[in-house]
Amino acid sequence: MTYCVGLLLNEGMVLLSDTRTNAGLDNISTYRKMFAFEEPGERVIVIMTAGSLSVSQTTLAELREAIEDPDATPDTSIMLAPTMLKVAEIVGDRLAKVRADIDHKLSAAQGASASMIVAGQRRGGAMRLFLIYPEGNFIEATEDTPFLQIGEHKYGKPILDRVVRPETSLADAQKAVLLSMDSTLRSNLSVGMPLDLCVIERDACRVTLKRRIEAGDPAFRAMSDAWSNALRDGFARIVI
Repeated sequence: MTYCVGLLLNEGMVLLSDTRTNAGLDNISTYRKMFAFEEPGERVIVIMTAGSLSVSQTTLAELREAIEDPDATPDTSIMLAPTMLKVAEIVGDRLAKVRADIDHKLSAAQGASASMIVAGQRRGGAMRLFLIYPEGNFIEATEDTPFLQIGEHKYGKPILDRVVRPETSLADAQKAVLLSMDSTLRSNLSVGMPLDLCVIERDACRVTLKRRIEAGDPAFRAMSDAWSNALRDGFARIVI
């Protein structure tokens, strides 16, 4: 399992993923689940993945192959697509095809699937954030729901529901996704460090901040401890 979250805000986008892949109690590994595709100043696309490693890795490999294809077209390459909507369609179609191909090779009981978050902006276009389902269809973040999650999302959702709004600053948004991840790490062992954090400022059309947070990171630990203390103090002050 994994946990990935993306926020679409007035100031930009904030994305966070863990790196744990769990194929059984005795087979836990670390794999990157956040991938950036950039032509700085022209377009930026970040993809986060959850689910079957074989499906997600094959999908990303085929997306890269399509980018490098000398005969690539706006219908096949996410780096040539005219809009972020078209990017989501290309990723969704590729994900559905790979899933179907791999399912065909496996028995029904071993069916594999993956979901993805696609975020980005092209020059002159709006920032957009999509959740791509295993079947290839997708939904988009809106002002009413300015965040999307994939993987083990239930533990980290309450804080996002309470504090994230389109007008939330990028600094507060980073705090929100990190606390959302901290809640998930505490409640589910299938999600684990290190973490990958990415910020894309509005109209920059590039990744403006990228950070890997390792286990034992002192700033993350201090934030986690402060949040735990704040929750305990708030709980103690409530009278029923």
